[in-house]
Amino acid sequence: MSKSEGATERQSKNARRAEAREKARQLRDEQRKREKRKTLLLQGGILAGVIAVVAIIAVVITTSAQPAGPGPRNMASDGITIGADYTAVTTPALAAEATPQPLPENEAGVVALNIWVDYLCPACGAFEQANADTLRSLIESGSATITFHPIAILSNQGASQSAANAAACVADRAPNSFFDFNELLLTSQPGDGTGWTDEQLIDFAEQVGASSSAVADCITEGDFDEWVTAATNRALAGPLPLRGTEVPSVQGTPTVLVNGDLYQPADIADPTEFQQFVLQAAGEDFTLNPSPAPEEGEEAPADE
Repeated sequence: MSKSEGATERQSKNARRAEAREKARQLRDEQRKREKRKTLLLQGGILAGVIAVVAIIAVVITTSAQPAGPGPRNMASDGITIGADYTAVTTPALAAEATPQPLPENEAGVVALNIWVDYLCPACGAFEQANADTLRSLIESGSATITFHPIAILSNQGASQSAANAAACVADRAPNSFFDFNELLLTSQPGDGTGWTDEQLIDFAEQVGASSSAVADCITEGDFDEWVTAATNRALAGPLPLRGTEVPSVQGTPTVLVNGDLYQPADIADPTEFQQFVLQAAGEDFTLNPSPAPEEGEEAPADE
């Protein structure tokens, strides 16, 4: 091999090595660029994930920090108490998730009835149909107070909840119309169990004198839906907000307590059975229809 040929071959090898080194450098540069892009993408993904998690946490915290609306006024015991002249006992609204407060005990000789009711419950309707006159007699004579606790426990809870919300609206906005509204719902139950429309509930309220726009708006907007759910859960879990009872919780509707004693009839539609239970729970000196007090100048009737 001549010197010139050897020089040419060395130059060719050097050129190939240089070309190879350049290609290697380019590959390394490209690899570094890919790694950098991956790192940036990874960091960006992590950052986006962190931002998303923070956003979710913020929403959860904000949502949980927003308390449910207060319950209806005049139902601080998770029920509204009706006394003489069909007048409701007034109480402030129950704060969200607050523990219901039992009302003070009645004075001697005045029976305390507590009734937990689902307005679409057929047994509740049967009880009301049979005992409406007795309940009215107890109120009109001043012999008893009746505390009504609307709840929603049926499988068709949407309809039950709407009715219970409507009852809470009347209790809050027109409490002295509650007794009549409660009776009208239970004696006008739809036979198919589908419940009532908002318009029908508003019409019922108007029929008993609760005709304000505040009542209508409360019904259509479901102001107390959350309260109905909470009150139902409290009733089912117990303890009941009632002094002097051994009944731990509501097991079904109607749940009727007379001076804390549970009414468990053989026939829910038998008015005589209910009257006898009231007399037994109230004591020997109690009468369902006490004689009216004599007017001034009149003598009390002599005992026979």
